[in-house]
Amino acid sequence: QVQLVESGGGLVQAGGSLRLSCAASGRTFSSYAMGWFRQAPGKEREFVAAISWSGISTRYSDSVKGRFTISRDKAKNTMSVVMNSLKPEDTAVYYCAARGSYRSGSSDEDDYDYWGQGTQVTVSS
Repeated sequence: QVQLVESGGGLVQAGGSLRLSCAASGRTFSSYAMGWFRQAPGKEREFVAAISWSGISTRYSDSVKGRFTISRDKAKNTMSVVMNSLKPEDTAVYYCAARGSYRSGSSDEDDYDYWGQGTQVTVSS
């Protein structure tokens, strides 16, 4: 079992930056691929970024590519995403997710086994 807790959300002006973190419990965290998804009001949840269990490979949605950077720290059981050049359309609840085991990151939310509760990111114009 893996429990995920997101942090770092908040209110930021357009063009600003935020760092979201996802803290994981469980001894098998290092074997899980991780991902970030987001859901804006009235919209479906969508893929943002993912990182493989090894941390070597990453993938991003076209809407965030070049602005967001995902990383993980296995020693600290954490995964993060640094979000730069934020836009009002990035406003959403951001969720981290874990996919086991020894997998690559996936853009399909159905591939993930565990989810956090989400953290709100609001970008003002």
